[in-house]
Amino acid sequence: MERNIQTTSDPRAPRTLKGKLVKVGPGLAMAAAGIGVTDLITSIVVGETYGMTFLWAVIVGSIIKYFLNEGIGRWHLVTGKTILDGWHSLGQWATGYFTVYVVVWGFVVGATAAMTCGMAMHAMFPVLPVWGWAIVHSLVGFGLVYIGRYQLFERIMSGLVVIMFLTIVGTACFFLPTVPELLNGLVPRVPKGSLFLAIGLVSGVGATVTMTSYGYWLKEKNWKGEEWVPMMRLDLKVGYAIAGLFCAASLIIGAQFLFGDPVGIRGNEGLVTLANMFGGEFGSPLYWMFLIAFWTTCFSSLLGIWNGIPYLFADFIYTIRAEKQHREKKMVSETDPAYRLYLLWLTFPPMILFAFGKPVELVIVFSVLGAVFMPFLAVTLLILLNSKEMSPDARNKLVSNAVLFGSLILFVVMGIQELIGLFG
Repeated sequence: MERNIQTTSDPRAPRTLKGKLVKVGPGLAMAAAGIGVTDLITSIVVGETYGMTFLWAVIVGSIIKYFLNEGIGRWHLVTGKTILDGWHSLGQWATGYFTVYVVVWGFVVGATAAMTCGMAMHAMFPVLPVWGWAIVHSLVGFGLVYIGRYQLFERIMSGLVVIMFLTIVGTACFFLPTVPELLNGLVPRVPKGSLFLAIGLVSGVGATVTMTSYGYWLKEKNWKGEEWVPMMRLDLKVGYAIAGLFCAASLIIGAQFLFGDPVGIRGNEGLVTLANMFGGEFGSPLYWMFLIAFWTTCFSSLLGIWNGIPYLFADFIYTIRAEKQHREKKMVSETDPAYRLYLLWLTFPPMILFAFGKPVELVIVFSVLGAVFMPFLAVTLLILLNSKEMSPDARNKLVSNAVLFGSLILFVVMGIQELIGLFG
């Protein structure tokens, strides 16, 4: 199936640093979508337990996620094909895996993202129960994506990034470490018994499945062709620098405010507990600042999923349809019926779980699929980015291959550990 690939775009890619910085956008959306409640909790708990010891892990995690996301963006720009096209070219096993994953993942994450938003809003305004606020957030996310367009989405996500910066980093400014403590945290070391905690922190920085949305956001920005690769790289560097800063700020909060104090912050409810502790010690402003940070983190993740993942589902539908009908594949847009069908799937069926909770069997299936997604992404990027589909100059260099291979080992170890925890 041949397609005409556009190798340059109009307007042309900016050449100066100032011109590039003005166009930064998809990377900010990725930063907002990629930092979820789990990332904040993990960073805070690590800081609570080990102080500043694992600051280096946040930096390593940001670098790894940058290389993974850069590979996705480079594939889209250089080949003119989507990441799903790349997976499909590897065989039906890859496409089949994605199909199962995205359907189950969407059902569970649709409930989880909305419930965490509901929990954050209920803590601030208890006029509705958690499930009531969860429904409100699901419907608001649905409405913004259904009636809006990418530019509106990007503006909202950029605004949420600003609020997250002011609240999360602002909270951390109350607990700034000394310079020796900061430098000590930059020295890689793993205390006895903390290996898997360190691996979890490294692999948890930034997005997972949502990373696959990045190429579609590039298309919406009309970034096409190899000349946009430098712009894309700067866009992601800004995004992952911000994501790393958020995780580092959370670790600092745990290290400086909670270190050695076993108060039980684990679980989404733990962030409400932490906000109450802030309010008790520092007064109402810090209490509200942290709750706003909690809510912003939740809602930005929900909105990133609601906007980004339907592209993948619609792309899958159009890929299969084009193959069966032996014709050129339709490019995905936010107004396509297949896109909106998955948006409906994310929004309404998961509401069942608001009342009944998550069935154990579904959580196990979801966890198993999640344990193998990141290794799947790493290994497929290693294959695709070294293939003849890429121009020789755009193929992986030594550093990219080394980081992707290292991340593959990291995610395999993490996946095995998660499976052992589920079934051991």
